Amino acid sequence: MTEHARTRTHGAPSISRAAAAALIEAVRHEADLAGFGVATAVTDAGGHLVAFERADGTPFLAAEVAVDKAWTAASFRLTTHTLNTIVADPHVAPLAHHPRLMAVGGGVPLFDGDVCVGGLGVSGGTARQDEDAAVAALRSQGFPIPD
Repeated sequence: MTEHARTRTHGAPSISRAAAAALIEAVRHEADLAGFGVATAVTDAGGHLVAFERADGTPFLAAEVAVDKAWTAASFRLTTHTLNTIVADPHVAPLAHHPRLMAVGGGVPLFDGDVCVGGLGVSGGTARQDEDAAVAALRSQGFPIPD
């Protein structure tokens, strides 16, 4: 690659499939402890699906919601719970009408140091249960917990 080409491109760090699978397993464990079925999605930093799982009996809508929570968290580099508060502001409220934006607890960005490498979306319980399962999974896998 020429020096000129290097100034126009950059590498895009991404969560690995193995790390995504480990997060899904950790979320499943937390949801089992809390007593709810769960759909879990992990995206790369661009919001593209890397891994997904939906537990037996989990409502099918939870699958789409989990993917959209992961996409939203990766896109904004914020938790979806935090974004819920932000879209309450009338100046940014129109964002809430974006078809993929999911400003409900349970979506968290995934960071490696200060670089976002993906998003995690959890759906199937209450917003609080989804968020708690996501945070517990991050903690168990050594990912930083976003504010």
